[in-house]
Amino acid sequence: METGVIDLANLDGAFDLQSTLESGQTYLWDRPDGQMYERDAAHGGDAWYQTVVPPLDGVSDESAVVRVRQTDGALEWQSNLDAVPLLRHLLRLDDDLDAIYDRMPNDPLVHRAYDAYPGMRLVRDPPFGCLISFICSAQMRVSRIFGMQSRLRETYGEVVEFDGETQYAYPTADRLAAATEDELRDLSLGYRAPYVQRTAEMVATGEATPAEARGRDYEGARDYLTNFVGVGDKVADCILLFSLGYLEAVPLDTWIRSAIEDHYPDCARGNYAATSRAIRERLGGEYAGYTQTYVFHYLRSGGE
Repeated sequence: METGVIDLANLDGAFDLQSTLESGQTYLWDRPDGQMYERDAAHGGDAWYQTVVPPLDGVSDESAVVRVRQTDGALEWQSNLDAVPLLRHLLRLDDDLDAIYDRMPNDPLVHRAYDAYPGMRLVRDPPFGCLISFICSAQMRVSRIFGMQSRLRETYGEVVEFDGETQYAYPTADRLAAATEDELRDLSLGYRAPYVQRTAEMVATGEATPAEARGRDYEGARDYLTNFVGVGDKVADCILLFSLGYLEAVPLDTWIRSAIEDHYPDCARGNYAATSRAIRERLGGEYAGYTQTYVFHYLRSGGE
């Protein structure tokens, strides 16, 4: 087992691991203490988090188990390989959060959200896991979405032994494509079961892959992702923001629509595309997705 420490003083801007991983952006990490997503206003903790990361283009050629916790101004990590490049990628440690904050709108709601969760960053999840997890997110609380992904891992994921413990990788597209709808329903996926099975089949056969959205203009990338079964504009925006690096994406979920109604009523334009353009401009343009994530976590956790 390899271990190491990343000095957070060397980052551009603050960093907070708990709010980054427990703010509804990702369902691919877990806490060994079993308390993932047990409270809404997650921030400032020192718990361990872990995930099994598949090979990632330009980052790592092999799968890795990664454990990480934040303590005393540092990220302490454990892995089967050098985890620094993976953590920089997955947790966006190279983002200049100070510069991004300077680009956020001078707005009372945004200031309250940022002040409540300083150091929260966006994640950059592996594309397939992000795709499936957000297909499962429709009309679900974050704790239930996380529970679905845990059951998928434990049922269909590759078993990985690390430090004397059993971990489960996120299922491959091939493995989920081979599952039946009834089997997926037995994991409480409900009406999402055929969406997950068919989308996995699309990826497994090469009919479409989420990574193929990269390189397109933002709205073109969003349109491409809606080719997957069970992916509408909101889910597509989540995948763009939390996996594919489109930091301008603003998923119009219940909380953001509530923010539009209460704080930005002039951005309500009657349809998703037009409202999306208006709220992206209001929330900071190229970094609107960052602003959105702060506002989402703040409102979901009881802020006003």
